[in-house]
Amino acid sequence: MDNSAAAGDAMRAALEYWSQFVARCISQRLEADKFEAYVRLVHDQHPLPPALVADFFLRPQPSNDNSLDPRIPPYLQVLTKLGYVDTPSILRALYKYSSSHAQAQAQTQQQPSDTDGKEDGKDKMEEKDKENAQSKQKITRWKSSYWAEEVLFYRLTKAVVEGRAVRDSKTALDVATIISKWMELFTTASTVFAANVLTQLHSAQVKDEMESSRAALVALLLRLCDNDILVGAVSKPFAKEVRKELSTSLASFVPTLQLVPPQITDRLELFRTEILHASSDPADKKKQVVNAAVDELLESTVGLNNFPVAVINISNTRAGLYVYLNAALVARPILDDHALFSYMSNKYQGDVQSSAIDLILASFDILANAVFRNEGQKDAHLLRSFLINKVPLLLYQLLPPGFPGTSAEFCITEALTHVDTSLFPTASLMFDESRNNNPYTESIREEFCAACVLHGLVQREHVERILGEISLSYEPSLQKHSKDKLVQDCLSDTDKIQGLVRELDKMDGNVGAVCQALVELAAKPQSLDIILLFEKLPTILEPLCQLLDNWRYEEDQEEYQPVYEEFGAMLLLVLAFTYRYNLNAVDIGITTPDSWVAKIISRGHVGRQGDELTQRENDHLNGWAHGLFDTEAGGLGDELMSSCPPQEFYLVVAPLFQSIVVAYTHGYLNDESLKGGIE
Repeated sequence: MDNSAAAGDAMRAALEYWSQFVARCISQRLEADKFEAYVRLVHDQHPLPPALVADFFLRPQPSNDNSLDPRIPPYLQVLTKLGYVDTPSILRALYKYSSSHAQAQAQTQQQPSDTDGKEDGKDKMEEKDKENAQSKQKITRWKSSYWAEEVLFYRLTKAVVEGRAVRDSKTALDVATIISKWMELFTTASTVFAANVLTQLHSAQVKDEMESSRAALVALLLRLCDNDILVGAVSKPFAKEVRKELSTSLASFVPTLQLVPPQITDRLELFRTEILHASSDPADKKKQVVNAAVDELLESTVGLNNFPVAVINISNTRAGLYVYLNAALVARPILDDHALFSYMSNKYQGDVQSSAIDLILASFDILANAVFRNEGQKDAHLLRSFLINKVPLLLYQLLPPGFPGTSAEFCITEALTHVDTSLFPTASLMFDESRNNNPYTESIREEFCAACVLHGLVQREHVERILGEISLSYEPSLQKHSKDKLVQDCLSDTDKIQGLVRELDKMDGNVGAVCQALVELAAKPQSLDIILLFEKLPTILEPLCQLLDNWRYEEDQEEYQPVYEEFGAMLLLVLAFTYRYNLNAVDIGITTPDSWVAKIISRGHVGRQGDELTQRENDHLNGWAHGLFDTEAGGLGDELMSSCPPQEFYLVVAPLFQSIVVAYTHGYLNDESLKGGIE
């Protein structure tokens, strides 16, 4: 009795110790090599079976039940190498805390209850199910475990290929059992997502994450089907239940793999029919023969070929195009003309007329919905510019003037007849005092037609017929701009750049000499959105980054402050794009690891002190501190700026401000000194 109590106390102490150990490893971000040294000591003092060890590392923590910590997969690699966890224990723990259980439980709650007769015959089964459900409800599961499942499935796949995951028949049967449960879980989750596809659009991202995890499971399953140890183990007579469970799970799992290449599903079906069914007991084989005979009889009498299937024509709507354009214009505009035309070509199968009409209507729909959602102040400026500036250019490529067959004017006329005049009023309705006109939608029909006239899509004298009244927005003096001519004008007269910046709200934004308008653009971030309607990010930022990285002082440089101002203006535009769209160096087009711009983006805002600074950075920091606050040092002269290139200056800005704050906090700087230095 004493031995049992002592063993129980030791187990509780071990569980508590492991729980604290895992929590501290995560909180202190322990590196893998240090973790390996510590976990050896912990396991020697408090040994636990692999199932419990894996459970500790894969369960949600008290401080985090959202997603698995990124440190855990490297820890599991160490534990696997040391033999403290194995493949079945990892798969079981992953399954126990998987997010897919939420979908499975939702489906269970939605299923109708059984009839009274069935309830009377299944009282015991229902009580057992109720107990299981109550126990499952007590388990805290991850809110999003799919990325971790995907990573660990692929790592286990690699281990199977290398022969480390399945070493004996017992492990093989354990893996087969838990893999069957995984397939059942994904089958249930896929069914739920398929049923809710029309009612819960917000679950689309979760569905994509689940499908990525399921794809990783399919890769693992394929390698297990080719594993000789597992195939031999499930073929043994004593593995009848495992074999049956695996076959049933595969039969329901494979049909859910709709987007998987046929050769993969064929391999899984071949494993089920030739390996699992071939190893069935004689009674099962006899039953299979009878079923095959019945299937053959049914096929010959009421086969599918005897049922006529009527051909249903696919009708295209603009809903798909609306969703596509919305996704392309949300947050950072990513609108690729070639990708859009490819999408429209596949969707409309070469029907250019329907493509053009739906493109116009979908563009109006996007702006209308932004107004309905009260997002006009944030998004309507961009969407209005897209409709007036970008859509005519797209129509020009779809239906260029002189295009045989359908004309652009016909498509524009047909589309505008379906535009709601209560939201996009005509010119006469705008003078109706009983209406509450919206500044984001008024005059847009006339401005759109004027833009189409500008690009030669509509004849000027036909605008009144298209609108049904006289247009008040047309300017006879308006001429179509040429990008090359604008660039030449800016190079010859830099004062015109400011005028082009002001025109950015109504024109396409193809302005040359962008560098000289950096400050204005950065102060008006909506202009950046409009630029991205016509140019890709690397086209704009990559040349700027190359110029900033290769910035050098001239040998006969006399003044250094203008150099700092020019460098800062260009860097300001790069940072405006970076912070507005949450970009990194790769998004911008920077490929060199020693890029100054990449360093400024990644750690230019980080305050560093002491050993974190190089000797050269410390020298720059001291020089700028004395230049700002030491009146006897001569201030911010050319000598200081010449010794500190602009690239290096922006890397010490954050440490400089941190030092100023610390100095002021501890009384080394008074108010007057601080004010004078900052000014």
